[in-house]
Amino acid sequence: MTYNQMLLDKNSGNTSYSVPNPSILEVKKYLKSWDELENYKLQEDALDKLFFELIPNNKDISDILLKVATLNDFYSTNIFSVHPLAKHILSLDIDERLRQGDATLVKEIQKVNYGGVTKNFYSFSTKYCSHHNPIEYPIYDSYVEKVLKYFRKKDKFAVFRNADLKDYQQFKKILLTFRTYYGLEEFSIKEIDQYLWQLGKEYFPKKYK
Repeated sequence: MTYNQMLLDKNSGNTSYSVPNPSILEVKKYLKSWDELENYKLQEDALDKLFFELIPNNKDISDILLKVATLNDFYSTNIFSVHPLAKHILSLDIDERLRQGDATLVKEIQKVNYGGVTKNFYSFSTKYCSHHNPIEYPIYDSYVEKVLKYFRKKDKFAVFRNADLKDYQQFKKILLTFRTYYGLEEFSIKEIDQYLWQLGKEYFPKKYK
């Protein structure tokens, strides 16, 4: 069923369409698809080299600027000025907390002051932490959010408010509950990220006017 058909069904009150239920086979299918997406695969390889090999630490403003600017470009996160964000990250002294997988760090990174105005870079902050420690930090993305909300309604895999997805500690808890509920524990957080993102992109594409 196409997305337009799904919209027609929604508007008419028909909920017969369905997203494939999460399973080991479904996740493996999407992970195989991810490996075949050359642009995304090469982009991830480049980010791994940057974050893990070339400049893994966050002690120098120029290193942080390079990582922030690269993430901003690759993910199109629309941060119009990366310097205040890089200074903010430097001030937090984050390296040990990243290694420990401290989930509270995301909230501290995401709020940045721009000339008296506080900007909220929640999705970017999850990406910045994840690319340092993908084992502990899942990435928040609007596609992932839509999939989690869909299966909350369909299967009631967890009870949560929409706002909980914007609270990183709650978001991580929800994602881990999703993994356990559907018996997907053999997959890493990073693999679940890749699966959910592709599923959301396919079934809940963004609408542009």
